[in-house]
This record gives sequence, structure tokens and C-alpha cells, in this order.
Amino acid sequence: MSESDDRPTGSAQGAVSRRGFLGGAGGLAASGLAVGGIAGAAGGFAAGYGTPAPAAASAAEVAHPFYGSGHQAGIRTEPQRYTVFMSYDLTTSVARDVEVLLARWSAAIAQLAKGLTVGSVEPHRPDAVGVDSGEALDLGPEGLTVTIGFGPGLFDERYGLAARRPRHLAELPAMPSDQLQPALTGGDLSLQACADDPQVAYHAIRTLTRMAKGTATTRWTVTGFGRASAGPTQQTPRNLMGFKDGTRNIVDDADYERWVWAGSDDQPWMTGGSYLVARKIHIATETWDTDRISDQNAVVGRTKVEGAPLTGSREHDVPDFEARDASGQPVIPATSHVALAAHENNGGVKILRRGYNYTEGIDALGQIDAGLLFLAYMRDPQQFITLQTKLGRVDRLNEYIAHIGSAVFAVPPAARQGSYIGAELFRS
Repeated sequence: MSESDDRPTGSAQGAVSRRGFLGGAGGLAASGLAVGGIAGAAGGFAAGYGTPAPAAASAAEVAHPFYGSGHQAGIRTEPQRYTVFMSYDLTTSVARDVEVLLARWSAAIAQLAKGLTVGSVEPHRPDAVGVDSGEALDLGPEGLTVTIGFGPGLFDERYGLAARRPRHLAELPAMPSDQLQPALTGGDLSLQACADDPQVAYHAIRTLTRMAKGTATTRWTVTGFGRASAGPTQQTPRNLMGFKDGTRNIVDDADYERWVWAGSDDQPWMTGGSYLVARKIHIATETWDTDRISDQNAVVGRTKVEGAPLTGSREHDVPDFEARDASGQPVIPATSHVALAAHENNGGVKILRRGYNYTEGIDALGQIDAGLLFLAYMRDPQQFITLQTKLGRVDRLNEYIAHIGSAVFAVPPAARQGSYIGAELFRS
């Protein structure tokens, strides 16, 4: 929950056109292929098993390609309405097992992003088990993107990859006001599935998790809705506190290059990649709801309905942090969220936010268990550490929120056609 800069400009991505892949849940791993043959297998193993979805409404036909020559989809892509985020622990000590999983995941995601199944839903033989669970059948692509991240554990002594560890990848330090729960922290791999239909996002994570059995197990997950950031053609959404969220997000190419994409100072295989900080933030919504509106506005530093800074009248007015009221106090309180997070007050530091709201029923106190799945991309996690260290100390929002989950991941660039995510890591 931080202010960064302007609104993001998602690069438009056209419909994909790649042949189907991946017939069986055991397919590639059971094939006994040498590591050198994984890329070729990822391009064509059991092609044709994908089943096209029937004709759908135009909104359902939006498809973002998985393969490319630049950044993974799901970062600069205009935020979809729903997400399922999953963190995984690797259970194998063999690097080749990890490589095979990434190859299978890549091929499967390419299928899913086109609205295709991954294997048969209803096999011809009555004693056969369906490979695809089928709950997304007929729904179409729905703008699905699945973004893969590598946690610090991938680069420990198990896999011989320490020399290729991304320069800025390390566990996040303890920060002021953290209330992290061990069960909601860390992970060796991550998947962020986003779509405009929640069932499509869920199906993607379900399918990919089944593929991981024997190589990785689930660690923690959050199902999100109501995106808490906006693309250039989208109206700024609201978080569960009722305020617009994502007003000052990164917008232009220069800021993406400076603040989001990994640079030449990083590992060569990370060029075009980024870093993801994921935080699960609990919001005491029932306590927040009892606060008077004038105090809510002062806590955030913006008006609730319009989303304007307290020194302006429109949402995108630039905040004036020097303005004083009649008593000489800042019009935008120095301890407000806006004042503490604004790049003007942090040496220009910006991050790309891509968060979602979540709700998980009732907590142990009998209150609504809800909050924000904070997802942010950046060139160096130190950008987040700089902001959150400051926010954790004096942000008045801390009266109503608690950071209970946390993880950091290196997000490699997009896989090239015929290859897979992380191939360069295992080859360099």
C-alpha cells in the first residue's frame, strides 16, 4: 500500500498463435529426456492435445502471449480483475528436476494463455484419468497471464546455481511494524496468475500445482479480486478501505527502465527481468469503518471519493507537501501514507504496484479477515525496503494494517519461442 508515481502504461499484447503442447501430467518428467533436450521437448511434446474453447464473447477472447523476446506478461500488462498468487517450496535436490518443471510449466502456460486445455478433459478410454480438470473449459483465455518468479532458495547449495544468483535477490530484512507469520513467508518459486475470470486464474494455478508434485509443494497462497492498481485505460480502483489505490503508479518507458526492469549491472540472464515483492497485508476493516471521515482522509492524505490529494481537487493533481494550513501545519500530514510514500519525499524512488484485494472469511476474533495482496515490481528490492522501512515506522495506516506475509522473487524475462523460463540460467 504505497504511492509511487504515475499510472502504468501496459503494453498491448496481441493474440497468441503457438501450437498446442503437453499431453500428460507425467509427460516430460517421465520421458527421460536429457537436460539438453528439454527446450526441444517444450516446443512440441504431444502437440495437438490442447482443446480450443468454443467461440466466446470478445472480452473472453483477450489473450496475452507467454512467449516473447522481452518481459514476462503480467507485469506491464494492464491489470486483470482477479489473481491467484502461489508460493512453492522445492522438494528435490536435483537441478534437472527444477529445469524440467520450468519447461513443463512454460509449455502449459502457453496453452492456458490461449484458452486451451492442458491434455484431455474426457479421455476416450473409460478407465483413463483426465489430465485437465476441465473447470475452465468453454471460458476462453480471459486475458490470463501467469508470471513465474525465482526465490532465494533456488540459488542455495542444492542446485549449483549460486554463481548465477541475481545480484539483488536476498531475503527481505525485518522491517518496522512487521507481524509476519512463518506460514505466509518465503518460497523458492512463485506463480502469479491473473485473469478477468476468477475460475480461469484458479484453473491455471491448479493445473500448474499438479504438475509440480514430486518437485515442489505449495507454501502459501492468496486469492485476490478487485485489482488495486490500474492500467492507462482503466479507472483507478479502490482498496477495501474505500480509497482509490494506484493513483500514482509508474507510467512511462523511462521510469520502467530506471525503476522496474533489471539492468546491465545484474546477471546477464536477468536482462529484461524484474524483482517481485509480495506482501500479505491484513486490514482491520471493522476498526477502520468506525473512524470519522476527516481522520480517514488525514491518514491517507487524500479525499475518499475523488481521491484528490488534500492540497488539490482532482485525483491526479500533484500533491503539495509544502502547503500549510492557517495554524502552520502541513495540509497533507507528514505521517500520512501519501506523504511518506511519495517519490518526491524518497529521493525519487518508485515501484510498480500490481496489488489485489482479498478476503478469507472470519478471523479468530470473529471479525472480517480481509486485506491487500501487495504485489510490486522493481529493479532492486532495496526500493521497497527504503519505502517500507519509513512507512513501518510512522505511517498512520499502521493503526489499521499489519504486514503478515512476505516474499521476494527474481522474475526472469519472457521465454523465447521453443524455449522455457529460466533456460538461460541453467545454460550460462
